[in-house]
Amino acid sequence: MARRTITVHHVRAVLRGAERHGVDTVPLLRVAQIPPLLLGDDRARVTAPQFARLFHELYRVTQDEFLGLGSAVSRPGTFAMMCRASLGCRDLGAAVERGVTFYGLFPGGPDLVLEHRGAEAVFGVRSDLDQDYFLAECLLIIWHRLCSWLIGRRIPLRHAEFGHPPPPHRDEYELLFGCPVRFGAERTGARFDPHWLDAPLVRDEDALEEMLRRAPFELLSRREYGTTVAEQVRRALARSLRSAPRLPSLGEVAARLAVSPATLRRRLAEEATSYQRLKDAVRRDAAIAGLVEGHEPIAELAARLGFSEDTAFHRAFRRWTGTTPGAYRTDTASGAHRTGTARPAASAATPAPRGQRS
Repeated sequence: MARRTITVHHVRAVLRGAERHGVDTVPLLRVAQIPPLLLGDDRARVTAPQFARLFHELYRVTQDEFLGLGSAVSRPGTFAMMCRASLGCRDLGAAVERGVTFYGLFPGGPDLVLEHRGAEAVFGVRSDLDQDYFLAECLLIIWHRLCSWLIGRRIPLRHAEFGHPPPPHRDEYELLFGCPVRFGAERTGARFDPHWLDAPLVRDEDALEEMLRRAPFELLSRREYGTTVAEQVRRALARSLRSAPRLPSLGEVAARLAVSPATLRRRLAEEATSYQRLKDAVRRDAAIAGLVEGHEPIAELAARLGFSEDTAFHRAFRRWTGTTPGAYRTDTASGAHRTGTARPAASAATPAPRGQRS
């Protein structure tokens, strides 16, 4: 299944720390096979492998788990040590409290908090860590997915809140967090049912070592166990793209999931998305991945994605990304050529730098 693509707003944000420290980021973009000119278009997107390569290049040059975005450096191995310190706790609540205490020991570290507010638990992150709020958002995603990983089940979020105004890419948030979102809150955080804090941890040291070899990008990019309805629909759509150049209707997908079309619509709405949004996203991500990672002729790619004619594909691709399929492929190919790297280089599962495993 094609991984979700990443908005250019996140590419710009992840570069800020290195830029602030005087690092020339153009060579890093070229190693990642991301055309620097792409950063000028608000609608542009990159693939998960491209973003992973950039993430690891930034990790390499900054030697900072926060990629230079925080007010203080988080040395390689800090996250791993926090995970090890938390692994032996009796339940998830104790593990989260230990992690919050751990990061509180570092001057300039992230201000994390776990609170109980009536019938809700709230995990919060100080939202002014960097000018794009990217670090606070990443920390929130990582903690949610780490907690889900520790107990072996996805923790449903009631909603996510952000202590900053809505950004231009506000539509990304509901899909990213799988819940309703709101902006302008007191702090950045996520609300969930507190009973999850009583869940026992089910991971051992061997499983932790395996996870750490790919952290933190694995936690940022992984599908959340395919347990949300949106993930199940997305998986069904992506599977159909591989077998036939036609995406199933909402009714056909509902039948596969053994629910009525009305129930499927309602459940997707509860997860802040819709069948049409997921269908567009699957086609968009498959199109971008096909252009970046393969040599399939554009006409054949259009047909494989279910477009009856090339012009319809070109219009859709321009609407998704702000450019044409041919221009996108040419820019990406020339970026790869300048670095001398092979087209399908690292993937999102590329191991982290050596220091991450310590």
